[in-house]
Amino acid sequence: MPIAPEHRDLYQAFLDQGLDAWLARLPDQLARGLDRQRFGDLPAWEKAVAKLPALPGDRQVRLDADTVSVEVDLTDGQRRQVENLLGKLAPWRKGPYRLGGIAIDTEWRSDWKWQRVAPHLAPLAGRRVLDVGGGNGYHAWRMAGHGAEFVLVIDPSPRFFWQFRAVRHFVGDADGGRTHFLPVGIEEVPEALGVFDTVFSMGVLYHRPSPLEHIQQLREALRPGGELVLETLVVAGDETTVLLPGERYAAMPNVYFLPSSAALCQWLERCGLTNVRVVDEAVTTTDEQRATAWMSFQSLADFLDPADSTRTREGHPAPRRAVVLANRPV
Repeated sequence: MPIAPEHRDLYQAFLDQGLDAWLARLPDQLARGLDRQRFGDLPAWEKAVAKLPALPGDRQVRLDADTVSVEVDLTDGQRRQVENLLGKLAPWRKGPYRLGGIAIDTEWRSDWKWQRVAPHLAPLAGRRVLDVGGGNGYHAWRMAGHGAEFVLVIDPSPRFFWQFRAVRHFVGDADGGRTHFLPVGIEEVPEALGVFDTVFSMGVLYHRPSPLEHIQQLREALRPGGELVLETLVVAGDETTVLLPGERYAAMPNVYFLPSSAALCQWLERCGLTNVRVVDEAVTTTDEQRATAWMSFQSLADFLDPADSTRTREGHPAPRRAVVLANRPV
């Protein structure tokens, strides 16, 4: 089976990184993750990216700033065309981006999360990084901007895959071809892989009905001594406090366990991780997550109790997020 142009760099990267056991699975994973029968909107997203205009080689790419940006000369007509095509990929959840002079004001100020996380990380330069549930890849571009040798985003959303490809169209090879996207979930990562220096899981754990299984999957992807970066919804309380919401939490139907930070640390230790530490904990504000022209659906402000912003509409504590770091034992 011939390799599609948008996948050639991924295959080559897996070869270069020695991920032979995973490489054999790529054709099936890509076929299922980008199945047009399963995802009816997928052809429209693919078409939008294919129509992006060819760009001159002279461009200024910034992956080390809050806004992932690519400054390149476009005509007025090209700029209108690009804005229209990028709009067809909406909603844009993670960012911000600035591509060819077009500012994509995403739902999340993901740069704020990165500012809270980055100072606590082991230096990313030269490291292999796995970003689980990484959305359209905003944080992965930032990881590349910090010098990571190989960054792989996994996320089962084909919309996010094509948003990533749209950004790649602008970035070109300015990242050295080090940033990649595979449209799968963590369950598709080969067991006991043990190769990544750093594994990120941000905004995923509370969507998993078996949180300890997720932590174990993350642990098994790490090399001995590697670092786990786990960000998730938490609640106030001690090591025995865990909230199991009802049918919905902040209007989300697929939210399961919300532990306290202390309970979360215990979970990580029970799963065999060491050096467990909370490096940040903060309430999510409506300045950080909000509706925009690029994500025009309801957002956080619509999911809080209008009479009491410290509660969700269902009566649960408002979203609060913690970042916990840990290591796989050597």
